Amino acid sequence: MNRKPTGNGKAKSGAKSLSLKRLHHYRHALGQNQSQFWSRFGVTQSGGSRYENGRDIPEPTQLLLALRHLGRIDDADLTAARKYLERSARKDA
Repeated sequence: MNRKPTGNGKAKSGAKSLSLKRLHHYRHALGQNQSQFWSRFGVTQSGGSRYENGRDIPEPTQLLLALRHLGRIDDADLTAARKYLERSARKDA
């Protein structure tokens, strides 16, 4: 994984700070619908809706959200990881 500069620790897009209790506001500040936002983390639209409405978010997803927000990973990193996992699953089948 590439290390991205974190700058001042704020979201690159100027979006509000990440709050797991206010994810829908964060997503709206990014100008994305639920499918666009959550799919990058491997979460369905309906799952993202549940998280935005208070359901507990699994720690691995929380970590990905935080790393993405901090600029340590980007969408290309998430896509590459997803493809790697898909290839690994096919090899194991």
